[in-house]
Amino acid sequence: MRNFVVTIDGKSYNVGVEEVGAQAGASVAPVAPPAAPVAAPVAAAPKAVAGGTKINSPFPGLIKNLLVAEGATVAKDQPVLVLEAMKMDNEITAPCDGKISFAVAKGANVESEAVLAVIS
Repeated sequence: MRNFVVTIDGKSYNVGVEEVGAQAGASVAPVAPPAAPVAAPVAAAPKAVAGGTKINSPFPGLIKNLLVAEGATVAKDQPVLVLEAMKMDNEITAPCDGKISFAVAKGANVESEAVLAVIS
């Protein structure tokens, strides 16, 4: 049996845990304390590039649907694709007017900040 001190909501408790199936002489490495929470990154505004304005993924996810055809003319704030993340559908909109060129296909998995499309 191993004894541990567990603190929950500021109260300390002594807890005895029986080792089941442990081998003689086996050692247990100490567990590091959890890291401090990190603030979620703020999505940067799309960057204007020589070939147009990039639409970057605000977070990792799955391209569920392309809402406009390749090469279509889109208006600012028009939904252009659906990005599924954590079982939620998120419409990604055009940051400006122009002609769209997709850098991803339906069903693709993308990482945060991946280029989804370029509007020229």
